[in-house]
Amino acid sequence: MTSVSLGVALMAGVLSFLSPCVLPLVPSYLSFVTGMSLEDLQEGVDRRATLVHSLLFVAGFSLIFILLGASASFLGVFLKHYEDWIARIGGVVIIILGLHLVGIFRITPLLRERRVHVNDKPAGYLGTLGVGAAFGAGWTPCIGPVLGAILTLAGTQDTVWAGVGLLSVYSLGLAIPFLLSALALDAFLKGFSRFRTLLPIVEKVSGVMLIVLGLLLVTGSFTILSAYLVRFTPEWIQSRI
Repeated sequence: MTSVSLGVALMAGVLSFLSPCVLPLVPSYLSFVTGMSLEDLQEGVDRRATLVHSLLFVAGFSLIFILLGASASFLGVFLKHYEDWIARIGGVVIIILGLHLVGIFRITPLLRERRVHVNDKPAGYLGTLGVGAAFGAGWTPCIGPVLGAILTLAGTQDTVWAGVGLLSVYSLGLAIPFLLSALALDAFLKGFSRFRTLLPIVEKVSGVMLIVLGLLLVTGSFTILSAYLVRFTPEWIQSRI
């Protein structure tokens, strides 16, 4: 696992948060998991409870993503002998997902809502963890292609732990802005009102990035790029990767 792979995973997590399927629903998710009204959240009522519920929600979906990463890596390690073909086929899949996000064509299954719907508010902290896991288990139209690309990349890793690390970083990229929004909801709402019109552009930028990633995998250039860029990575970071 290289610093380039980690950077791609982190950026993918942030882009997932900025997607039209996640960003507009952040206030609703926060209100649901905390059991507080939007007005209470804006006023900062019981910030400790808000933070704890938000952390558990994040832990829930992170657990699902990490398990998916471990599964993808396990399959990749099992098929290690065919790693070149796996990388190239995975690259083609990522390109197709990127074209879907750009809008060149639409893949019907990715346009269907697959989130688990929970009608009642969660019962305590354990319920919040379960709601987070339910969110992670969903395959929403917007984060599906990006998450699928990272899982494909995880399948090309040398070890299962490398895939776990990759999805952990992806989850971190999705979790950090979510937690910041929970702690400063009023600022988030003001910023979102200005950012709303840019959501379609973010989706297309995500698609272009997936296409580039797919082309790198298909041509075998990703490892070459990683080897080149690793020269610019400080040694103290490399020692921790």
